[in-house]
Amino acid sequence: MSAPEPSTTVPTTDALRDAVDVMDRLYSPGGCPWDREQTHASLVQYLLEEAHELAEAIETGDRAGMREELGDLLLQVLFHARIASEEPEPFTVDDVAADLVAKLVRRHPHVFAEGVPGHGAGTATDLHAQWDAIKKAEKRRSSVLEGISHTQGALARAQKVLSRSERGGLGDVARGTVPVSSDEAAPADRLGRELFDVVVRAQAAGVDAEAALRAELRLVEAGIVEAERVGTYDGARADGAVADA
Repeated sequence: MSAPEPSTTVPTTDALRDAVDVMDRLYSPGGCPWDREQTHASLVQYLLEEAHELAEAIETGDRAGMREELGDLLLQVLFHARIASEEPEPFTVDDVAADLVAKLVRRHPHVFAEGVPGHGAGTATDLHAQWDAIKKAEKRRSSVLEGISHTQGALARAQKVLSRSERGGLGDVARGTVPVSSDEAAPADRLGRELFDVVVRAQAAGVDAEAALRAELRLVEAGIVEAERVGTYDGARADGAVADA
């Protein structure tokens, strides 16, 4: 498939279309050499970094940072779609957007489907069940756990497993699958169960376990930085820690 001709980017009142055109210019022949060398696989690290940086901006209340990081995350979407436009079985960012619109409308019949029982109503629990049922039918899933990413953090993944299992009526199974660790159990097994129990408690309290740990780590990091600033730490031990890292 021949590469499309690079576009001449002219600012318009449609900022999203301008962003698409700029990405097209960067990736097209005669654009940015580095961009042209990238693949879906090579961009994964940046996609994950941008998502984490956006989460950090949100959790710390950094509004300017949030706006910037949303743009950086949008760039990743545009970048992957532009690469895909030149591959076998190509698709464009317009195809991505069209699929998203169709999916959102299809999965929200209580909003978009006039005449459907429950239109404009329903509790959050009802809507979760409806969402899951529609997804299961669409994707022909045989398990409530299908589709949970294995690349996310273990705490977040554990909470997702609990959430999905509870909505599927299998919460008791999830919570009781692993026997309570005994003193004779291997340390890793015992600690694994203890960590999972913490996630169970977080889920019951409506707390995001991963976000809670990130917040606690920010406090720990701030304390370490402050101790370094005022010199209230053991310099020899700190030097050794850096050397061992």
